[in-house]
Amino acid sequence: MEHMKLHHVGIVMTSQERADRFMEKMGFETDYVEYVEAYKADCLFTKHGDDETPIELVIAKEGVLTTYNNGKGGIHHIAFEVEDVEATRKLYEEKGLHMLEEQAVLGAGGIIVNFLRPRYGEGILTEFVQKIN
Repeated sequence: MEHMKLHHVGIVMTSQERADRFMEKMGFETDYVEYVEAYKADCLFTKHGDDETPIELVIAKEGVLTTYNNGKGGIHHIAFEVEDVEATRKLYEEKGLHMLEEQAVLGAGGIIVNFLRPRYGEGILTEFVQKIN
């Protein structure tokens, strides 16, 4: 397996107002926000330097993410950058470890993604990210 660089940490927020309060309290600035259709959520990424890792605030509009952590939100996933998400999926599935999606889906900010199910990640939802532009 290739070395994986931490790409971001994802936090589910129950509302835009809550996300705004968190950003203000932490002194974060918005890098970009993009709606991800596959997960019915606005994904806000914080500004960061070359040696820093962004935070992704996931503001669900509908669907399963609105009920995450009994509707309270919270830390949701860690994401690692890989060269090839599909090759990563195949590698894990050859070991009997299944991904959330049958094929990678379009994420925010020019990436495709897939998630290793928490039961195979020792309770941690792990996202694999491939840059596409």
